[in-house]
Amino acid sequence: MKITWLGHACFLLETEGKTIITDPYEPDSYSGAVGYSEIDIEPDIATVSHQHFDHNYTKNFLKAKIIDKEGKYNIEGITIEGILSYHDKEKGASRGTNIIFVIENESLRVVHFGDLGTLDIDCEKLKNTDIALVPVGGTFTIDASEATQLLEKLNPKIFIPMHFKTKKLGFEIDPVDKFLKGKEYQEIDSLEVTLQNISSFKKIVVLKHQK
Repeated sequence: MKITWLGHACFLLETEGKTIITDPYEPDSYSGAVGYSEIDIEPDIATVSHQHFDHNYTKNFLKAKIIDKEGKYNIEGITIEGILSYHDKEKGASRGTNIIFVIENESLRVVHFGDLGTLDIDCEKLKNTDIALVPVGGTFTIDASEATQLLEKLNPKIFIPMHFKTKKLGFEIDPVDKFLKGKEYQEIDSLEVTLQNISSFKKIVVLKHQK
């Protein structure tokens, strides 16, 4: 499986000839605050954790199967489960719900946490996570400290931070440095991982945004 970070909470997963895009952003949304480039890829599947413009821009995906609700799905051998969570600490009262997606293929279990805003989640459903894609920027999601708690509790084989401040993002959230402070990590362009080589990577992998 190849995992590429396009930017924000948007990843491209390439697995056995199929492509999955998570939380596609709308370029220049929020008065230009989302400065990542256009996503010029037509995926087979797109997952949407919640209906905000920086996570749900699927209008250019003409053939993709769009999954934006909780439940279990099987699309040509790729298993996806959407698990209900919240965008805030008030059970959705401030920012609404958020769907955590568990994506399984090639004997790998990838969990995309969307805009998770609370640690009040059902961790039993998230056991045996191989790769966790987790927001760390705070303000709109869990922050560096809470992401660290999630890392320690779930203990995935690989933890990839997302949804943090970059030169292309105008939101007032924390950069990834706050989460990385005092931790061992590696930076790479993209992650090409199998069940056999997964232990060769550091636990924390920082990807470079490609858009």
